[in-house]
Amino acid sequence: MAGGIFSPLGSYSELEKANCHPLVCLLCHEPYQQPCLLDCYHNFCASCLRGRACDGRLHCPLCGHPSVVRGGTGLPPVDRLLQFLVDSSADSEEDVQCANCDRCCTKAELDTMYFCNTCGQPLCAPCREETHRARMFARHEIVSLSKRTKDIHKKCPLHEEPYIMFSTEKKSMLCINCFRDMQGESRAHCIDIETAYMQGCQRLDQAVMAVKELQTSTREAIVLLKAMIEEVRNSASEEEAAINSLFSRMQEQLSERKKTLLKAVQSQHEEKEKAFKEQLAHLASLLPTLQVHLVTCSAFLSSANKAEFLDLGYQLMERLQRIVKLPHRLRPAQTSKINSEYRAEFARCLEPLLMLSPRRSVVGSAGGIGPGITGTNMLPGGQCSKTLMVPSCSSPSDKMSTGPMVKKPTMHRYISTKVLLAEGRETPFAEHCRNYENTYRMLQTEIQGLKDQVQELHRDLTKHHSIIKSEIMSEILQKSLQMDVQIAAHYSAVEMMRSVFEEVWEETYQRVANEQEIYEAQLHDLLQLRQENSCLSTITKQIAPYVRSIAKVKERLEPRLQEPQEPKEEQAQMLLKICDNNE
Repeated sequence: MAGGIFSPLGSYSELEKANCHPLVCLLCHEPYQQPCLLDCYHNFCASCLRGRACDGRLHCPLCGHPSVVRGGTGLPPVDRLLQFLVDSSADSEEDVQCANCDRCCTKAELDTMYFCNTCGQPLCAPCREETHRARMFARHEIVSLSKRTKDIHKKCPLHEEPYIMFSTEKKSMLCINCFRDMQGESRAHCIDIETAYMQGCQRLDQAVMAVKELQTSTREAIVLLKAMIEEVRNSASEEEAAINSLFSRMQEQLSERKKTLLKAVQSQHEEKEKAFKEQLAHLASLLPTLQVHLVTCSAFLSSANKAEFLDLGYQLMERLQRIVKLPHRLRPAQTSKINSEYRAEFARCLEPLLMLSPRRSVVGSAGGIGPGITGTNMLPGGQCSKTLMVPSCSSPSDKMSTGPMVKKPTMHRYISTKVLLAEGRETPFAEHCRNYENTYRMLQTEIQGLKDQVQELHRDLTKHHSIIKSEIMSEILQKSLQMDVQIAAHYSAVEMMRSVFEEVWEETYQRVANEQEIYEAQLHDLLQLRQENSCLSTITKQIAPYVRSIAKVKERLEPRLQEPQEPKEEQAQMLLKICDNNE
């Protein structure tokens, strides 16, 4: 299984389980065989890493950090330190057999075993007394089995001499021959083995302390991150539940308002259609009367002589005038546009759920201080009108909240205030903004100072592990309480100005609403004039033939204006043409 393909460890719990033994590979879960050290200081067996390198790089199976691989083997260098620990662990777990009596010792008896470094053999306690009692064995070095030293770490492999010195410059042990071969300057950096061991232990203790501090900080960070992961999970669940609940209520409100709006549209449709049909029926009954009288007039003109015309002509003209003067409803009594103001209605039904401020009234927002969001009033025809933005504040009965309050960023408020003050208009609200900005900057500076002190204390506590005096914490808390009192007092002062500004805003809104109403009325009047002009043009085109007919009548009454009469056939054709045009 050592040469197989393994997936990286996913969760922190899996890493904790896999990290239970420092001498066990995290991939094959077996004791290390030729442990290789990556650039991220993770170790794996050589067989587990073989074949994973690509383009001279090998990505750590645990953290994914890339390591540069040199040589043709495609493997990182062997970790000699970990290999030493693995070998030492293997030696300690082997069954130890006395070289003299061949008795095997259990692990519990290892403390009673000895090792002769001169003979290179383990000895039990009885054999040590029997075999090394003679004077010839007096120079043999006998130590406890756990403190034995291997030849490879005791003698120089080049000169086969025991190590006696240590070079702090090259970080290597030296035998007498190695020491003689060194330059005089390098000899100054050589110390004896015992001194080097003591200095090395001190430096190792310092390095271990630094690693322990890092380990403590890492564990604290892991605990914090695990807690934050749980908080994020809970927060996401709460947010999802709130979104689903709000969305369901919005759907219910919108569905109910949709039904109401559709009923209103249907009611307007039926009302307008009924009115138009009644007017259409009246005009449809009027049109045959007009056609009959026009044909009668044309036939009378073509067939009556002068005496007949004078006898009946004025009666015909009087009848035509009475027909024209009758109250005919030629213009539609109302427009064909159906307006339900659905955008405004949908916005109004969502205002209580989304806590939006309506156009006229000031409604409390979700947090307390901060401007709200105003809906957009839709005028007839789907056109969007400009609305007055009314800041949304909490009601006087609400308490000041410390949660997330502002809906608009502070920078936007600051820029808007600068633009307002740059206009130079001396209004009560402009004077209020000047006083507010001065007080707000003072409070903000003091709050920033307290934040810097707390950050410095937090850094000293977590990073430097310094001891913090309780007097400093008490002083910061006292200043924070004083700042809270000042902010609450300033908030109350700003809240007291609400009634004054509401009156000004209401007057401004009424003025803007009146201007909008006048503007829309102006557009409506122009459209009405255009429709009247269009009707006038149509009527003029329709009565033009009758004007020409009346002109011919006058020509007959006044012979001096009389023109040559047209033949009977042309008069008949003209009569048919008039009828066709009227139809």
